[in-house]
Amino acid sequence: MSPSPPPGRVSARLTTDPILKNALRYTISASEYESLHRYILSRSNVLKRNSPTVAKVEKIFDEKTPTGERYNDYNASAIRASARVFVASAAALKLWGIVGERFLGKEKGTKTPLWRHPNFRLSLSLSSILLLHRILFRFFTRLRAYLLADEAKPFRRRNKKISRTLTSNLAPAIGASLAGFMLAVYPTDQLRVTIAIYTLSRAAEFAYNHAEDEGWIWGKKERPWWWGSWLLYPVTCGQLLHAFVFDKDCFPAPFGAFILKNSPQYRHSRPTDYPANLQWPSAYEVTDKLGEMAKLHYPRFISPVLFPNSQTLPSTLNSISPITSSAHPLITSLTCATLHPSDPSCLRTYITYWIRTFPSLAKFFTAIFLLFSLPKYRSFYQDPINMLNKLAGRILGYSAFVSGSIGTSWAMICFFQQYIPKSFLATQRFFLGGAIGGLWAWIVRGEARGEFMYSARASIDSLWKVGRKRGWWRSVRGGDVGLFVASLMVINVIYERDARAVHSEVIRKGIGELRGEGLRDVVMEEKKRINEDSAAA
Repeated sequence: MSPSPPPGRVSARLTTDPILKNALRYTISASEYESLHRYILSRSNVLKRNSPTVAKVEKIFDEKTPTGERYNDYNASAIRASARVFVASAAALKLWGIVGERFLGKEKGTKTPLWRHPNFRLSLSLSSILLLHRILFRFFTRLRAYLLADEAKPFRRRNKKISRTLTSNLAPAIGASLAGFMLAVYPTDQLRVTIAIYTLSRAAEFAYNHAEDEGWIWGKKERPWWWGSWLLYPVTCGQLLHAFVFDKDCFPAPFGAFILKNSPQYRHSRPTDYPANLQWPSAYEVTDKLGEMAKLHYPRFISPVLFPNSQTLPSTLNSISPITSSAHPLITSLTCATLHPSDPSCLRTYITYWIRTFPSLAKFFTAIFLLFSLPKYRSFYQDPINMLNKLAGRILGYSAFVSGSIGTSWAMICFFQQYIPKSFLATQRFFLGGAIGGLWAWIVRGEARGEFMYSARASIDSLWKVGRKRGWWRSVRGGDVGLFVASLMVINVIYERDARAVHSEVIRKGIGELRGEGLRDVVMEEKKRINEDSAAA
C-alpha cells in the first residue's frame, strides 16, 4: 500500500476540494491539461506526484451539478479565453513599454495606480469584450430557440414586434455586438479612436463586398476593370496633403516624417556654413508658410539679388527669408523660391528629385521585402528565377509608387502656380495636387490594398480632427465607442448572412473565437467539404 499523505498536506492528486475543481475548469481544458501533463508535468517526479492525473481531470470536467446537469463548459471556456487575452495583452503591452523606454527613446511614464494604468484598462477592455460577446451570443441564441418553440406561441401572439425581433436569425449577432460597449473601460485616447476607425473601415469593406456579391451595386454587369481599392488613395492623399499644409496638428506625425525624409529636392536643411546665431526655418515651418502664401493668394517674388532695397516678402513670411534671400534671380514665384531656390526650372527639379529619391526608396523596399520573403524560402529554392522576378517587380513598383506620389504632390504646387490664376482654388489646389500625386497608386493597385486602407483610416482620423478644429462638427462623448459597437454589429451581421464577404481569414477566425466556436474558418471548411464531395462523386 502506498503511504498516505502526511497530516496537514493536501495532495492535488487525491483532493476533492471544489476550489481546486473550479480552478481547473476555469483555467485549462481537459485536452490542454493532457498536453501539459504529457510534455511537462510527467517529466518531473515532484510535479507528477503533486499534480492530478489526466483521468482525474477528465472526471472533474465530466461531473454534473447537484441538479443532475453537466457543468456549463461554455461559460468556463469563455472565462478561460478572456483570462488568456487579459494576460497575453498585458504582457505584450508591458514588453512593448520596456522596449520603447530602453531602445526607442520613449520617456518613462509617471507611476499610476494599477486600476488606472492604460495598459491594465486596455487589457481589461479587450478581455471583457471577448467574455461578454460569447455570453451574449449564447444567451440570444438560446432565447431565439426558446421563442421559436411551440411552448412560446402565447408569448409570440401577445408580443408580435418583440418576437419578430428576438426570433430573427440576426438577433444573436446584433445582441452579441453590445459587448463592444466594454471598449469604454479604456480611457479616451488616440488608441481608442484608432480601434473604432479600424473597425469602421473593416465594416464598410465587408458591407461593400456583400453588396457586390448580392448584385446590389453592379447588377448583372461585371465590375469595371479599373475599379478597385486604389481609388481611395488619391482622395486620401489629397486630404492628407491639405492637412499637412494647413492643419499640421491634425496630421499623422509618421506620415509627415516619412514625406519630409523622402523630399530631398523640396526640403532644405541648414547649410553647414550658415551662421550659428541666425535662425533657419524648419521643414514644418516651410510647409506652414506655403499655406500662408495660399491665403495671401501667392504674392509675387522679387529677387533680393536684383533688387536689394525692395521689400521682397510680406511680414508674415519673414521666417523663410533665409531660404528665399539666395533664390535664383530668374525665379518669379514665391512657392518656387521656397521649394527649389537654387534651380529656376520646376521640371528639372522634379527630374532631379526622381534621380535622388528613387534609388534610396528602392534600397528601403529591398530590405523590407527581403525580410518578408524569408518565410517563403522554399519557393525561392524551387523556382528562383520566377520568385526573383516577382520580388524585383514588387520593389520597383512600390519605389515608383511612393516616389511618384510624394514628388508629384510637391511638383503640382509649382505647376498650379504657373498655369492657373493665383486666386483660383488658392487653398484647395493642395488637395487637388495631392489627389493627382495619389494616382500613382495605379502601379501597385493589385497588391497594395493594405496600404490603401491604412492611408484611408489615417485620412478619416485626420479629417475628423480638422472638422472638430474648424467647427464643422462637435465631439460626442463616447462617440468612438458607439461607432465601434455599430461597426461590430455590421461585421457580425455580414458574417451571419454570408461569411464569404469577410475576405480576411484572420478576421473570420477572430469572429469564430468571439462566438465561442474556436479559431474556425467556416469558408475554408465549406470549400474543403465541397472539394471532398466532388472527389467522392
